[in-house]
Amino acid sequence: MEGNVVQMGAYIGAGFAAFGMGLAAIGVGNIVGSFLSSALTLPHRSGEQNANMFVGIAFAEALGIFAFLVALLLLFVV
Repeated sequence: MEGNVVQMGAYIGAGFAAFGMGLAAIGVGNIVGSFLSSALTLPHRSGEQNANMFVGIAFAEALGIFAFLVALLLLFVV
């Protein structure tokens, strides 16, 4: 009986981690959308902000990858 409860908790935790991956994708969309909005408003300044956009995308994607790893750990290790 206790094993079933632990397995159920692992599945619930993996589902929350999958939710975290979706939020990371939304974050990447917000970063790129904000960059495009500012690049269309001030095109002469967009070259300076290009590196900042890629750093922001990298951090958001890293959080998504961490959430994916937590989901895999919960499914296959617990």
